[in-house]
Amino acid sequence: MVGLSLMRRLGTTALGLPNGPHRVTVRRDLEVPAADGITLLADHYAPADVERPPTVLVRSPYGRRGPFGLMCGQAFASHGFQAVVQSVRGGFGSGGVFEPLDESEDGLATIAWLKEQPWFGGTFAMHGPSYLGYVQWAVADQAGPELKALSMQVTASQFRDAINVGGTFALESTLIWVDVTSRMKHPLSGITTGLMSPRRARRAALSGRPLAELDVLATGEQQRFFQDLLVNGPDTTFWDKRDFSPTVSEVAAPVNMTGGWYDIFLPWQLKDYAALRAGGHRPYLTIGPWFHADQRMMRGSIRESMDWFRAHLLDDPSGLREEPVRVFVTGADQWREFPDWPVPGMRERRWHLQPDGGLGHDRAPESEPDRYRYDPDHPTPFLGGPTLLGDNHPVTDQRRLERRRDVLTYTSDVLDDDLEIIGPVTAELFIRSDREHTDFVVRLCDVGPDEESLNLCEGMRRLVPGTPEADDEGVRRVALELWPAGHRFQAGHRIRVQVCSGAYPRVARNPGTGEPIGTASRMLTADQEIFHEPGRPSAIVLPEVPCV
Repeated sequence: MVGLSLMRRLGTTALGLPNGPHRVTVRRDLEVPAADGITLLADHYAPADVERPPTVLVRSPYGRRGPFGLMCGQAFASHGFQAVVQSVRGGFGSGGVFEPLDESEDGLATIAWLKEQPWFGGTFAMHGPSYLGYVQWAVADQAGPELKALSMQVTASQFRDAINVGGTFALESTLIWVDVTSRMKHPLSGITTGLMSPRRARRAALSGRPLAELDVLATGEQQRFFQDLLVNGPDTTFWDKRDFSPTVSEVAAPVNMTGGWYDIFLPWQLKDYAALRAGGHRPYLTIGPWFHADQRMMRGSIRESMDWFRAHLLDDPSGLREEPVRVFVTGADQWREFPDWPVPGMRERRWHLQPDGGLGHDRAPESEPDRYRYDPDHPTPFLGGPTLLGDNHPVTDQRRLERRRDVLTYTSDVLDDDLEIIGPVTAELFIRSDREHTDFVVRLCDVGPDEESLNLCEGMRRLVPGTPEADDEGVRRVALELWPAGHRFQAGHRIRVQVCSGAYPRVARNPGTGEPIGTASRMLTADQEIFHEPGRPSAIVLPEVPCV
């Protein structure tokens, strides 16, 4: 046991995780009965010299050993907590078949089992990123008074809107995740899948085959969850037992939330924050310059969770910061702390799209609309932005994209002074299309003196007949929510807005036919018009704050 403990400590050091003063004992493959009789397996980590300390519960589809055992089990136990790391249904020895996003019953059964263990000290917390955070929301409102704290990273109480972002279909991230979970069979599989799943997913997505065939191309066999997503849009009953957003405000345990500006779940994580605030709670919120699986964020979250758990399970708030909201401002490369989100002092300001590619505060004069043609057989690509595994660089020079004929750009004059934005970013487009089924994408960029155009945030919206309604001339007003941003445009830089109709393969191409997305094979071009005139003032709305 001493030799194994040394190896575990060396492992956490190699991962950059904090080793504590306690020697750790581990009991493997504890059997946890689920409500339907199947058995879930868990590993139990405990500090050898502390009697019945608080427990940190982690439920994962990615295995309970390897990196997750070190990050969640060894690290917490060496600092004086117990840790239970469980494999969810259908993986790594746990019985049954993996049912993605259906985690409430098994989670509550695990908590009931935990409370009956002789080593349980009477209180527990939950920790984990992504799916490991989602499972916290699945039980948090029913876990009982023994649940004293939650700490979750890059996650949300529902994944429906991230999968169907703006009504589109988040093809690449979904396909990557389906490939990852179909191959996670042993502790080291995370290393290979993390490298290979993005390649397999992109190769399948770029094959040109109908969406319903892509899971087979990527994984070698049909995946039921992927097929379910193709036929169950955001308004179907499929999501009823997979959406825990209605109960977020009712969660009594204090919540610590960590997100990233380039994370695929950030907009919905911030909706969870708003729901907690509306319920009278004071959650912690940290947003850094991270993408979804960013290891910098993962390592830091362990330390932050420990401080959060010490405060709420051990009555030691010494590790907590003064302000509950902390964000990293890109462009300034500075951390800032605030009492709330949206941050105090923020004001929304419209930057209007202008004729001849300008961007400014004044409404555009009477002018002809700008035009481009979107061809789904040659879809507008995605170069950088919110990403799952970082296979695409989250921030990428956009000039190659901006040279395409199916991308419009609108650029401000050179800024005389620094301009800082922190908060939600939205856009309003007045458009006309010869297709009732079509997409629009808006992206905000920072253009430096060397003309490098770096993406900051983006949003997309899929249009269907009658939503939104067209006026007598066929013009529709389209509201888009972009990802939030925290950025300083430095003096000498310019602000740029891109408008296009695709971000492939981040989101599935719109064939323009209205056919079901899984089986659509015909591809129709869309002729798009963007208006900028006094009665149709297309604009992006930026959350400006005073520079400090």
